[in-house]
Amino acid sequence: MLTLHKAAAALPKPSRIRMCEFLRSFGFDPGKLFLHKLILGIETSCDDTAAAVVDESGKVWGEAIHSQTEVHLKTGGIVPPVAQQLHRENIQRIVKEALSTSKISPSELSAIATTVKPGLALSLGVGLSFSLRLVDQLKIPFIPIHHMEAHALTIRLLNKVEFPFLVLLISGGHCLLALVRGVSDFLLLGKSLDIAPGDMLDKVARRLSLIKHPECSTMSGGKAIEHLAKQGNKLHFDIKPPMQRAKNCDFSFTGLQHVTDRIITQKEKEEGIQKGQILSSAAHIAAAVQHTTACHIAKRTHRAILFCKQRDLLPQSNAVLVASGGVASNFYIRKALEIVTNATQCTLLCPPPRLCTDNGIMIAWNGIERLRAGVGVLYNTEGIRYEPKLLGKKLSFTINNLKSTTLEYWVRSG
Repeated sequence: MLTLHKAAAALPKPSRIRMCEFLRSFGFDPGKLFLHKLILGIETSCDDTAAAVVDESGKVWGEAIHSQTEVHLKTGGIVPPVAQQLHRENIQRIVKEALSTSKISPSELSAIATTVKPGLALSLGVGLSFSLRLVDQLKIPFIPIHHMEAHALTIRLLNKVEFPFLVLLISGGHCLLALVRGVSDFLLLGKSLDIAPGDMLDKVARRLSLIKHPECSTMSGGKAIEHLAKQGNKLHFDIKPPMQRAKNCDFSFTGLQHVTDRIITQKEKEEGIQKGQILSSAAHIAAAVQHTTACHIAKRTHRAILFCKQRDLLPQSNAVLVASGGVASNFYIRKALEIVTNATQCTLLCPPPRLCTDNGIMIAWNGIERLRAGVGVLYNTEGIRYEPKLLGKKLSFTINNLKSTTLEYWVRSG
């Protein structure tokens, strides 16, 4: 474990004078008091520098984000020191933009909420260093935020969703199923045993050299796969979903990546092209990989819903499944999840795509949720720890004979 102060100490800090100048630019008045609760959320867990101001009613007063996608596309993936440097260069501008857009003075803030886990240590350190110095100057509480908890609770900003509900978090760095019983009460039902689905899709896109495809050159790997898959036949290649005999809710994507890599290598030989050139069958491969990924995610989620209902962990009717994270913005995967929820009399809720990816709004809202619940609101930041682990307690179980005729038909024919 690494303390936040140690992590922050490893990075160059803005001077106290610079922070004071930053605050004075807003006409900061430390003696000004306000009755309503306003949270500044700061997100730097990976490759997006984001900030937002949200109040307790869910109103978003202002937000700003700087995406590093274009830079990392050129390097073929996220390079942590590069991400760190870009966060350093942009964090003050992004926070200032969020506050300026909201027309909120720092003195009006009730607290600052910042992502502290999990994520890239170098990226997290930038946000933490900036936030802790800002908290120190403003003399307001600090609310450390678990990135995945923020994704899970975002839906409550948009819809009246009561606890408990099931959440599926799928992104480039994470994949988990959890029962959400309260603001900080998560029961982990399943997780990826290897890599995340977004990571796998990015690797397949790189192996297919989709950055060279005229229609996909500016897209992330996952978006490129989704776009190209629309032009392909998902049944052209017979790729089986992983873990079909596993009687739990865990996921695995490495095997799917390796199978796809072998298919690509074989097709390169058949077409007589070199690695790095675009295959004529690229769209079919993209469609098959996306379909298999959707089937795998849907089947594991279906198993979790049935388990929760068998154990009365979810209501028998009107139960809610929330799907969030970057991969949840894939509409084909959402279609698969809709089939599952329709078959189990559940409601599928997904934040809009812009709130599925990393953003400052979800961090600020998680701060509001914690402030209202009186959970994890810190008035002294000494001894805060960075712990790169999944949220919730893991529950081990097996469930037999879980089949859905509707789902099985969709898997075979789409």
